[in-house]
Amino acid sequence: MNNSMMKIYTRLCLAGALFVACAGAQAGLQQGLDAYYTGNYPAALAEFKPLAEAGEAQAQYQLGAMYYWGKGAKQDRKTALKWYLKAAEQGNADAQSSLGVAYTDGVDVKQDYAEAMNWFRKAAEQGDRVAQYNLGVAYDLGRNVQQDSQEAISWYRKAAKQGYGKAQYNLGLMYYNGEGVQKDYREALSWFREAAERGDADAQYNVGVMYDSGQGVTQDYAEAMRRYLKADKLGGNALAEFSLGEMNAVGRGVPQDYKEAAMWFRKSAEQGNARAEYNLGMAYKDGLGVPADLAEAHKWLAMALAAGNEKAAEAIKEVERLMDFKRVSGTLKDGGATPKKSKRKHK
Repeated sequence: MNNSMMKIYTRLCLAGALFVACAGAQAGLQQGLDAYYTGNYPAALAEFKPLAEAGEAQAQYQLGAMYYWGKGAKQDRKTALKWYLKAAEQGNADAQSSLGVAYTDGVDVKQDYAEAMNWFRKAAEQGDRVAQYNLGVAYDLGRNVQQDSQEAISWYRKAAKQGYGKAQYNLGLMYYNGEGVQKDYREALSWFREAAERGDADAQYNVGVMYDSGQGVTQDYAEAMRRYLKADKLGGNALAEFSLGEMNAVGRGVPQDYKEAAMWFRKSAEQGNARAEYNLGMAYKDGLGVPADLAEAHKWLAMALAAGNEKAAEAIKEVERLMDFKRVSGTLKDGGATPKKSKRKHK
């Protein structure tokens, strides 16, 4: 064999060895992914770790995710971020997006919106829908960039077209409110429906509101109620529960049923909805759907007032007048109730 042939043969051997190594790495990665998604985390970790240490970017990201969420390994977010960074520097979009989230939330790293934007943009430009959504949020809120509703819509739309429910929901809100785009209820409803189909309870509720009020669609109380019920089943949506209470209280689309209304108002009130607290208080005051109980009425009305419902102030005065009258007449045994401390939602 002459020198020229030997060189060609050597190159072919090296190329063949590299191909076998790459094929082996890919097989190991796939085995790790299969194990991970079937819940066999120890097997997944055994596949990802050597590949990650050898520099395989997707394995580095997967290993980081396992440490981040504590699956197959003790939760260690600093170690997770180390692996995310290794993968991100190799251009892995999943890792870049995950770093963006970490810097946005300030989880085991100093909160840094500028650094978050840097990683989100890198991932978004590769088509990562989560990063596209988060860029939309940044422009929507003016977080480390000049607030720009049109730019927000552009990024929301990219993520929404890839089926990302949160982006679809936010895009629906932009069209509903006319932010950065001409108000368009039909377009808003279309995006809310898309998000609702992906299990977004708030989107289901908004679809219900639009059927309830006839915005962008023919008014249909039955469909509104169906959507409200779906929103509630997805996670106890307080706004949907309030609307179901309201529909039963006034007989909108269903026979008037004060007992059913009070049940829904209670569910919503227990989640801190001030309007539901007020309505439940009034139900106890007037004995509508529940036994008349001034002490219970006072409790819920006081909670509504503390939550900012101004109408509750006058109602409380009326309840207290009735309580004073009953004390004088000797028919009130309980001297009233103080507001129960209730965990409020802040987001």
